[in-house]
Amino acid sequence: MLNFSYYSPTEFVFGKDTEKQVGKLLKFYDAKKVMIHYGSGSIIRSGLLDRVINAIAAENIEHLEFGGVVPNPRDTLVYEGIEICKKENVDFILAVGGGSAIDSAKAIAAGAKYDGDFWDFYDRKAEILSALKIGVILTIPAAGSEGSTASVITKTEGLLKRGGYSRYIRPTFAIMNPELTYTLPRYQTAAGVVDMMSHILERYLTRTPDVILTDRLCEATLVSIIEAARIVMKEPTNYEARATISWSGTIAHNGSLGVGRVEDWTTHGLEHELSALYDVTHGAGLAVMFPAYMRYTIDADVQRYRRMAVKVFGIKDNPRKPMKVAKAGIDAMESFFKEIGMPTSFDEIGAKKEDIDQLLSKLRINRGEKFGQFKELTLEDARKIYELACK
Repeated sequence: MLNFSYYSPTEFVFGKDTEKQVGKLLKFYDAKKVMIHYGSGSIIRSGLLDRVINAIAAENIEHLEFGGVVPNPRDTLVYEGIEICKKENVDFILAVGGGSAIDSAKAIAAGAKYDGDFWDFYDRKAEILSALKIGVILTIPAAGSEGSTASVITKTEGLLKRGGYSRYIRPTFAIMNPELTYTLPRYQTAAGVVDMMSHILERYLTRTPDVILTDRLCEATLVSIIEAARIVMKEPTNYEARATISWSGTIAHNGSLGVGRVEDWTTHGLEHELSALYDVTHGAGLAVMFPAYMRYTIDADVQRYRRMAVKVFGIKDNPRKPMKVAKAGIDAMESFFKEIGMPTSFDEIGAKKEDIDQLLSKLRINRGEKFGQFKELTLEDARKIYELACK
């Protein structure tokens, strides 16, 4: 296990009706003027926005509303939000929604305390050293942004999708009521499941030796997600299964599963180019890319894939034929993605083989000529992985 520093100050308030506590939490964290940041009209139609506003008003805290977040959140809305925050002297941003709303809120929170272009943080020209406070009411468990230091934004010009990272954009609190996820469409639920599984796999695929504790934590969380997902697909209002998925999404990306080990994140890099170009749902793109990436890199550490097959997907072990076991595990993962309604090929997400050169050109900008921790890859390797995903 490698040396590490782990910092996770977010307060998680989990359970039924917990959104009713938002006003008191904002008051506790000394909010004076709150921007409520959200996506489409779903939180309006469900009555959640009204409940949130009433809870804030009950504590005599000023607020304003700022909607319009879309999947794969755009820089254009971030710029608008930053201008509003500066003009209105907002000191706290409350994101209501899923990863897109939270990531957009984080970018606004950082940009509102910065004199330059917020994209400098995503272009690695500047470091986030200050941000407005952020709170979350989670309605879509998937991205884990409610407990992470990351924010991913798409720059409209050039369709560049990049991440910004800082402890200063980790949410102050996150309210998580699994009941708020009951009405999620099957597709969105499934995409969230793949997203959180992928956050774990990016940490699980490591060459760091002697990390048995986090290996077992990763495996247990993956197994729990798979079991709960199968229940939720049949029983959308099963509270315990929804609760397992909700908390698993946080655990998957709050950093605890990656301590003491080198993480990979190559597959996320490959997928970001898909979702930037085609505006595909992130989890759906990951369902396409992970089986292809795993089949291409299986020789890098067949024993790691063999362990995943046995511990996560229940494949019968055969120490004399590790490659056979490893391949069966990858097949089982892909079958699970199909079982819950996720795509597993380019065709199913509208991606085209003839666009691979365009994907690679953006990948070169975002990741360079060589990348990858589990296995170092070149752009030519990336081409072959994309071609595997075209099946």
